[in-house]
Amino acid sequence: MLPLDRRLTPARPDLASAQLRGTVEAEAYVVGRPVRICAGLADLRPRPANDAPIDTQALYGETALLYEDNEGWGWVQLDRDSYVGYLSINALAEIEAAPTHRVKVNRTFVYPAPNMKLPPLDALPLGARVIVAEPGEAFARLDSGGFIFSTHLAPLSEAESDFVTVAERLLNAPYLWGGKSSLGVDCSGLVQIALDSAGIPAPRDTDLQEKALGVALPVADDLQGLARGDLIFWRGHVGVMRDPDTLLHANGHHMAVASEPLAGARRRILTSTGADISSIKRLAHTG
Repeated sequence: MLPLDRRLTPARPDLASAQLRGTVEAEAYVVGRPVRICAGLADLRPRPANDAPIDTQALYGETALLYEDNEGWGWVQLDRDSYVGYLSINALAEIEAAPTHRVKVNRTFVYPAPNMKLPPLDALPLGARVIVAEPGEAFARLDSGGFIFSTHLAPLSEAESDFVTVAERLLNAPYLWGGKSSLGVDCSGLVQIALDSAGIPAPRDTDLQEKALGVALPVADDLQGLARGDLIFWRGHVGVMRDPDTLLHANGHHMAVASEPLAGARRRILTSTGADISSIKRLAHTG
């Protein structure tokens, strides 16, 4: 049997999901409790420590299963992409109702009243889910009692028609390993955020995305025949084509989301890492 992927498997030697009983060995098994993310962004880490790396970030309104609450940390599995890790227990709340809307701009504020001059209560990133209790022409009232500028929201039933347009909104956002917002984003986070806005589920990490997304195209030496929305993969890296020649990607060379000719990026990555493009994937609705 292949080793279990710790990113996607809620199992430790001392504790595991009850659904894994008979599949993995653990000292105890527990049924996860449904919770939601109540902070604008919540860092998910591989161990319960503030100096641990950030694997990914959970966005406001996402749901998860909570398997352990211990010394200020929650051990969870996110529902959106099945990622497992630790986040602050203060970022979790009970699920009260299903989200109705998503944030469609890079960042929006939650105000205590429908008045933009008041100090905001929170800031929510692109892709966050909220429950609108009362729509309004200027501000929408949330079930939590806060208010968001109405045009910054879109009903969950309304998906973006072009996910690349969403990725382009994050152009020049700083690079952050594990990041998933305009405050900081990594390569696979950029792709996941953009696809999510178009209603297309995507795994979190590059290797998982490469396996799960799209149909493979030939990797031609001249890189001809590409189209807007094609995903370009290297080992440990991914970007999206804006047009047949231009790649958009969050990367450590620019330390930002950058737009550049694919041919140039390919040469630079090959020179610096020795890795060439591993695959090109086209999604069903692109091209």
